[in-house]
Amino acid sequence: MSENNKRIVRNTLFLYFRMLLTMAVSLFTVRIVLQALGAVDYGLYNVVGGVVTMFSFLSGSMATASQRFFAFELGKENHEQLKKTFSMIMMAYVAVAALILLLAETLGLWLLDTQLNIPTERVSAAHWVYQFSVFSFMMSIITIPYRAAIIAHERMDVFAWISILEVLLKLLVAYLLIYLSFDALKLYAVLVFGVTTLVTLVVRTYAYRRFEECRFSYYWDSRLFKEIVGYSGWNLFGAAAAVSRDQGVNIILNMFFGPTVNAARGIAFQVNMAINQFVQNFMIATRPQITKYYASEQNSEMLELVFRSSKFCFFLLFIISTPLLAEAQFVLATWLTTLPEHAVTFTRLILLSTLINSLSLPLMAAAQATGRIAMYQAVVGSVVLLNLPIAYLLLSRGLPAETVFYTAIAISTITLFLRLLFLRSMVNLSIRKYLSQVLLRALLCVLFTYSVLTALILHTDDGVLRFFLSCFTSVLISVISIYVVGLSSDEKVFVSKSLKRLIAKLRA
Repeated sequence: MSENNKRIVRNTLFLYFRMLLTMAVSLFTVRIVLQALGAVDYGLYNVVGGVVTMFSFLSGSMATASQRFFAFELGKENHEQLKKTFSMIMMAYVAVAALILLLAETLGLWLLDTQLNIPTERVSAAHWVYQFSVFSFMMSIITIPYRAAIIAHERMDVFAWISILEVLLKLLVAYLLIYLSFDALKLYAVLVFGVTTLVTLVVRTYAYRRFEECRFSYYWDSRLFKEIVGYSGWNLFGAAAAVSRDQGVNIILNMFFGPTVNAARGIAFQVNMAINQFVQNFMIATRPQITKYYASEQNSEMLELVFRSSKFCFFLLFIISTPLLAEAQFVLATWLTTLPEHAVTFTRLILLSTLINSLSLPLMAAAQATGRIAMYQAVVGSVVLLNLPIAYLLLSRGLPAETVFYTAIAISTITLFLRLLFLRSMVNLSIRKYLSQVLLRALLCVLFTYSVLTALILHTDDGVLRFFLSCFTSVLISVISIYVVGLSSDEKVFVSKSLKRLIAKLRA
């Protein structure tokens, strides 16, 4: 195995250690917070905080740009240019933070006061949540360049420990809600802001001490500024489309159905975030390598990594999500003391959409590595943006809340094929090869696994026994189908050798 592949595996292991711990703590935290706040206040926190998150398309596009430019300069081993890039990006973030604050205190407040469906007695608490969510968001923006530097340097162990610290502090916050006698919703907003501030200080301190380029000094380069802004500008459109799909649709759900449906959607997204960490962690470890391969003009190696990571992203998520798709009712009812209506259906539909999107993640990384993303973002972003008007149109005609998630699944499928078409011209990606080596293998694994699992579910009664049988069967069948059908001959050899080495170490 090459040194780059070893680094990806090592970093992925660090991230999975982080994921397993943070996932367990986060899911337990949600249970306590939902119990302390109640369904209505939990839904309010999600939708009001979502108004602030709506402006994350500005910082999100800059985060992608930061990671891309840092990894690109590291790939070229140009450390002097890396220092200049960091300084330019920091100045850009100050401008972005100021713009977000302006939008949040004007457009955001207008949405909060005139468009959201908020019970009269909770309007004051909603304003507390909103303002402290704005403060938390400002702190998060300051952290982004430092986080980007940590990821670009592939220090995933540090990234993992910081994430673990964050979720443990949020668990402490959840317990404080039970024992402190204050309006729980207001208190939760204040304490989350405190956690965000502390984590920001930790991230900044580490990056400042360990990476020379993270010591800001004033520098101005018009050419570099135009390059960063140009790249971020088109990423801005793509990020805005993604935010509209998530937070924009959440606001529309509130307008038509009220905060209890937002609570169900919030639960479903918490489950999805926990499961999706498997893929996101893999991509955090893989994305810098894709960019570095492109920067060093190793196109064939980059495409090989894109194909393999696209397949592995799907398989990782598939193994974990299949038991939950089958037994969502049992899992959510056991996990939560109060189960909001629609939560089970929302969870299943969001997981299906995420499975489809997982195939696209390495394709997106490859497109962003090129820097030539104007037309790509214009077309793909426009299609993703259709989630918002289509959701509003369908709900205004009296269709159920689940309709917005069916729309998201359809659009995710369309954008997958659009990305393939663009990458064919951008990096000479073979669509036929992708369909045969990635998509066809993934579909065959899905069909085989769900055929067996459906037969099991139809012939057993609900309960603990069926849950354990479903989990065991789905994992066993999916792993077998992935090994037999999903992996290429080279990948099978690699897996076999890795398992033999692992068994030998365990015996020793």
